Amino acid sequence: MSRVTVVMITHNRREEALRTLGHMTALPDGAPVVVADNASADGTADAVAERFPGVRLLRCERNLGALARNVAVRQVTTPYVSFCDDDTRWQPGALTRAADLLDAHPGLGSVTGRCLVEPGLEEDPITPELRHSPVRGPDWLPGPALLGVMAGLSTFRVSAFREVGGFSPRMWLGGEEELLALDLAARGWWMCWAEDVVIHHAPSRQRDPRRRRQLGIRNTLWTLWLRRPWRSVARRTADVLRSAPADRATAAAVAEALRGLPWVLRERRVVPASVEAGLRSLEESQRRSAARRYVG
Repeated sequence: MSRVTVVMITHNRREEALRTLGHMTALPDGAPVVVADNASADGTADAVAERFPGVRLLRCERNLGALARNVAVRQVTTPYVSFCDDDTRWQPGALTRAADLLDAHPGLGSVTGRCLVEPGLEEDPITPELRHSPVRGPDWLPGPALLGVMAGLSTFRVSAFREVGGFSPRMWLGGEEELLALDLAARGWWMCWAEDVVIHHAPSRQRDPRRRRQLGIRNTLWTLWLRRPWRSVARRTADVLRSAPADRATAAAVAEALRGLPWVLRERRVVPASVEAGLRSLEESQRRSAARRYVG
């Protein structure tokens, strides 16, 4: 398929990366695959090169986190890019369907699919929020309008992704999609959810949940402070901190966020009023969300 390139980032998850590549390279959609290995020390890159010679392999000299996706997108020549984590697997026809939606709707910047969690294939807990998103979108939008995406479940219009600069190097990893989504919306790009674009997720056990929680809290706070009006900043900051455990990990995340205030204030650009209205419409569901609890 000449319309979509799959980009996968990985770090020290050799077996999971190989399993995912085995699936992705066998899809009938036939999309080319680019792998950005984030300086793995477990032989991931060598194994990918040996077993999947048709995959384009980028060996990052250090762990770039989400920024490795930006590096990979520089190699992409198709109009669309689908991101795939080393523990997510797009299902047959999903890449084609996402490309069809982007083809049909030039104002659409990204399509986020429906996530089923292995082994039981239950819907990811975030799914009801996406399916019933209260964000108001234009009549032509082919699914519920979103103001946030999940990278490993999304296909982007490459021109839109490049227009906003991709993922911020400040965020590194963990909720890094929030800022990207707001910048897309601020530039007039729409994002939507698609029920029939299906991705399976087999959550990796090879992760540090406390550090991921810290990064998630820090990045959420930075995104709020960078893009929301001050009243919304105060309200949502309080909501985020109430939803997080009162422990050392949360305290460390807040301290890390506060240390970033100088650059945050320098780079602060508030979203347009229309985008802010959409963000306010999401706040009640975010407060009640079981999927947005900072645990681990």
